[in-house]
Amino acid sequence: MKRYSPTAAKQRGMAIISALLIAAVVAVMAGAMLTRQSVFTRSLEAEQLRIQGQWLLQGGLERSQQLLWDARQKDVLTRLDQPWARAQTGVFEGRLEDEQGKFNLRNLVNRQQPDTEQLQSFERLCRLIDVDPAVSRRISQRVIASYPQNGLPARYPMLRSLDDLSGLEGLDPLMLQRMQRYISVLPGQTWVNGNTASAEVLSAVVPQLNLAQAHGLVAERDSGRWFINRGDFVNRLQLPQVAVDTVQVGITSEWFRLRGQARREQRRVTIDALLHRAEARQPEVIWSRVGV
Repeated sequence: MKRYSPTAAKQRGMAIISALLIAAVVAVMAGAMLTRQSVFTRSLEAEQLRIQGQWLLQGGLERSQQLLWDARQKDVLTRLDQPWARAQTGVFEGRLEDEQGKFNLRNLVNRQQPDTEQLQSFERLCRLIDVDPAVSRRISQRVIASYPQNGLPARYPMLRSLDDLSGLEGLDPLMLQRMQRYISVLPGQTWVNGNTASAEVLSAVVPQLNLAQAHGLVAERDSGRWFINRGDFVNRLQLPQVAVDTVQVGITSEWFRLRGQARREQRRVTIDALLHRAEARQPEVIWSRVGV
C-alpha cells in the first residue's frame, strides 16, 4: 500500500495549476490574435472601399470635364439646357454648377481698390436673399482685406470658396448654405452669365431691374429663349435707360463647380471641385476636396 505523500500531492496540484495557467494564457493570446486579425481585415476592407470610391470620384470628375468640353465645342453659349447641367446618376452621383451664374466675390476688388459698384450689387443681392446687412458688410470687409491695397500686403488669406467664411460673426451654417446658390469665389474677375443666373443675381447686378421683372426675364429665358449676346440681354430688359456697355452680363462661362459622391456598400466618398474651362483647351481642375 502506497503511503500518502504531501509533497507529491503538492507537486501534482502545482502542475495542474501551471497547466491551467498556460491554457488560459494561450486562450488569451489566441483571442488577441483573432481580434487583431479581425481589426486588420476590417481596416483592409475599408481601405479597399475608400480606394474604389476615389476611383469612382475620379471617373465622375473626368466625365464632368468631358461634358464641359463637348458643350463648348458644340455651342459658344453656356446654357442650362446643355448636358453638363443635368444631374449625373449611377455609381457616381453629382452635378455641375455654373459659378458664373452667381455673384463673384472677387469682383469686389478692382486694381487693388474696392469696387463701389460691385459692393452695391453685392449689398442688393444680400438684401434679396435675406442676409443681414451687418453680415454682408463683414463679408465684404473680409474679402477686401484678403487682397493687397495701396502697396500694403493682404491682412487675411484669400478665399477659395464660401466655406472659408465659416465662423464669421453672424454667419450661421444655414445662411452660408443658402448663399452657395447665389455667390461664388473665383480666382479672377468675371461677368455674370445671363443664361444661367438666378433672378436674384440678375436683379442685383442690373440696378434698374427689379426682382419681379427679373423673374419674368428668367422664365422667358428658361422656356428656350436663350440670350445670344449681351446686346440681346439688354434689349430684352426693356429698360431704355440701360446702356449695353454698363451691364456686366455675358452669355458664356469658364468656371464650374462639381459636387458629387460615390457609394460603395455602406461607405460614401464625396468630392467638391472647381473646374476652369478655357476656350482652347480641355477643362482643368483648379482645386478639389475629397471627404468621407
